[in-house]
Amino acid sequence: MTDVKIDLERSLPSFSLVLETENLENADLNDLLRSLTSLANQKISPQQANEVLLIDSGDTPAELLAELCHQYPWITVKTAPPATGYYTAKMLGATLATGEIIVYFDSDCIYESDWLKQMLLPFIQNPAINVVAGETRTRGRGAYGTAMALTYIFPPYSGQTKLTPVPQYFLNNVAFRREFLLQHPIADNLPLFRGNCVLHAHDLRQQGYTIWRQPLARATHAPPEYGSHFFWRFLLIGHDYYWQKQLLKARTATAISKSDRLESFREGGFRGKVQVFFERVQKLFADDRRHWLYLPLAIPIAATSILLIFIGYWITRCQPDYLLKAYERAANTGVPNPYSTT
Repeated sequence: MTDVKIDLERSLPSFSLVLETENLENADLNDLLRSLTSLANQKISPQQANEVLLIDSGDTPAELLAELCHQYPWITVKTAPPATGYYTAKMLGATLATGEIIVYFDSDCIYESDWLKQMLLPFIQNPAINVVAGETRTRGRGAYGTAMALTYIFPPYSGQTKLTPVPQYFLNNVAFRREFLLQHPIADNLPLFRGNCVLHAHDLRQQGYTIWRQPLARATHAPPEYGSHFFWRFLLIGHDYYWQKQLLKARTATAISKSDRLESFREGGFRGKVQVFFERVQKLFADDRRHWLYLPLAIPIAATSILLIFIGYWITRCQPDYLLKAYERAANTGVPNPYSTT
């Protein structure tokens, strides 16, 4: 066992970890501390990274940044222009990092202790691998937790143990070879609130690249908070579904094969979303039968979230930029930012 550990440490590629501060402004402080604690407790220490970059665009109070750097001295803060967006900040981290591998994490996720090791292993085992996606599921307890497990972005764990090609990834739990990512950057100029990753993953696969899921690299993501966060987050999921469908349709207008077009429409259309939902329901209740106990109270919450997604989709279909502008106005007038990253 000791020899395996020594061989692993000697064969590790150089790597960098990247976090942005846009999510820190409104993340629950306890969630943030739990996230960083889970990183500190990794079997491969973050101190072995070339750097752990926190890209600050002015969203986080200086005293909080100072506290974080004091508690976690391996964090390096890099300043970005004010109001730098989520995807721009992530890509800025890639340009500033020096590691061969860029590993992305977020402040509202908690990572299992061997997460970092499992993210890096595939790059050691196969030099042809460029993208490794971990698995992120929604955490939560009681009726609200069951409802969010049913309808929020992140599915249950697959239960698999081997690398498998997958159609997409989440930017809170993914690693890239740095040079590959810089050659194939994530677009930040799309009319989406979130979901740029869906388009980026689609483009990579259209170019013949494979996204590999590492099911042993596990994380849990906080569900939306109650109130305005819940309201806006699900409305904007509907907004993003509309735009993903339109953008995927544009991207496949010149696709060579009918199968490619059908696959893309399944990714962005409601038919595909319904199929994914029922697959999620089967998996969720098979994994933990306690969800049945909470189901009666969870159904109204889940139904409300689905209704908000539907309303967000149709509002955006009628007025494509209305929701984002309304969200920005709400944020600028002091309403708590309903942002949770994906």
